[in-house]
Amino acid sequence: MEAIEVKQEGFVGSIILDNPKKLNALSHDLVDGVIAALAKFAAGDVRAVILRSRPGVKVWSAGHDVSELPEGRRDPLGWDDPLRNLVRTIETHPCPVIAQIEGGVWGGAVETVLACDIVIATPESTFAVTPARLGVPYNVSGMMTFMSAGSLRLVKELAFTAAPMAAERAERIGMINHVVPADSIAGFTQAMAERIANNAPLSIRVMKEQLRVLAGAKPVSPRGFEKVQGLRRVVYDSHDYAEGIRAFKEKRPPQFIGK
Repeated sequence: MEAIEVKQEGFVGSIILDNPKKLNALSHDLVDGVIAALAKFAAGDVRAVILRSRPGVKVWSAGHDVSELPEGRRDPLGWDDPLRNLVRTIETHPCPVIAQIEGGVWGGAVETVLACDIVIATPESTFAVTPARLGVPYNVSGMMTFMSAGSLRLVKELAFTAAPMAAERAERIGMINHVVPADSIAGFTQAMAERIANNAPLSIRVMKEQLRVLAGAKPVSPRGFEKVQGLRRVVYDSHDYAEGIRAFKEKRPPQFIGK
């Protein structure tokens, strides 16, 4: 798979995002490669996984590959969307997944990072939740991922402004675990992964699943779920959604009219 590189050192597996021409956008091909690598690690003897980019990148991942999104009249982020599959795979993977971040993380890539069990970033890293720039409605499970990582007010700020948040602030408010200088982050992350790998793998596997189930124990009534799904349809049936996708493909600012 050209979009990623996969390697294993001892009990630690690494997945390196490697599609710089598309800023490591979460395309079908890249996501399929990551999911396949995680499946291989799960079937083998890997006990901790590092998900990272090439050193020194300006963008860790640009999020959804917008060129693959429908232009209108269809839910752009459905159950079988690549991002949904990737997030579910990370969350249910039996081993802890550590995100090693350099550069900017945009849109759906922020959710991917927050779905990981531990997040380590450089001081230069930023996180921006960008669907409002494109007129894209985010889905319920994605919002729940954000709310598990930060307070409701923080999620609102990220979603409404689409502005980048610095790694140091994200660490201060508990959204990520550590901020480490770029020249030390690889060694720091590898050392943490090896420390995890030296612990009892069955114990860690059970605790990860316990925490996943408990974190998701936030019931939504059938009426509430129907309402949020209906609100999403208002957006992806709108002029603004189609305009946002077209503007991105045409490399111009979108002209939103609120309809």
